[in-house]
Amino acid sequence: QPPLVESGGDLGQPGGSLRLSCAASGFTLELNNVAWFRQTPGKEREGLSCIAAHIKNTYYADSVKGRFTLFRDVAKNTVFLEMKNLKPEDAGEYFCAIGGSCNGLPIRPGNYRYWGRGTQVTVSS
Repeated sequence: QPPLVESGGDLGQPGGSLRLSCAASGFTLELNNVAWFRQTPGKEREGLSCIAAHIKNTYYADSVKGRFTLFRDVAKNTVFLEMKNLKPEDAGEYFCAIGGSCNGLPIRPGNYRYWGRGTQVTVSS
């Protein structure tokens, strides 16, 4: 099984909610900073949120602040991204990643070394 697997992407409605999962296999996810990114075709990959290893510190990009929440379930070895009040511009491919820093903004994709393969989110307009 791949070390990081995203799931939960689906067709969402404007104003609706989705929950994305980032599940780790073969290692303990809580030992790592974990970040979520969004890739839209033709646009730069955007860092959305991250959570620091072992602590509850989280950071959010302005585009999702107040709507998205990142949290960790240690027992499930999984990090979740709760997305609320979805907007059409939230559509894209969502990736989780580890191996980077999580101490503020911006959350830079170039700082993260290991990535899942992504899960697609579509939002109707």
